Amino acid sequence: MKLLLDTHLLIWAAARPDRLSPVALDLIEDPDNEPLFSAASLWEIAIKYGLGREDFTADPRLLRREMQDNGYKEVTVTSSHVLAVLGLPRLHRDPFDRILIAQSIVEGITLLTADPAMARYAGLVRQV
Repeated sequence: MKLLLDTHLLIWAAARPDRLSPVALDLIEDPDNEPLFSAASLWEIAIKYGLGREDFTADPRLLRREMQDNGYKEVTVTSSHVLAVLGLPRLHRDPFDRILIAQSIVEGITLLTADPAMARYAGLVRQV
């Protein structure tokens, strides 16, 4: 199964695996699953890292390299993903989260999140 990690899970998987739930850790480490990260998450991290946010201390350049070195595949943002945002109900306002949800829908990928607001979207979003 392809698993797209939301931004926080991505950071935790790289730098703070102790913050991942046992369910998330099992899914990510299962060799039958393919972990993915979105270019949108790197964009969010780059913006917040550049602003000096205390909860975004991971250098996005190093994070990208580490994810790729650990077998994660990158999902680029396409115009199909952007247009799919138009069809999403307004359950969550964060634009980065909304593009991740759209990517999961368009690509048929399960989106893993710890965010209960994101989990309100039906379908491929799974709270772990």
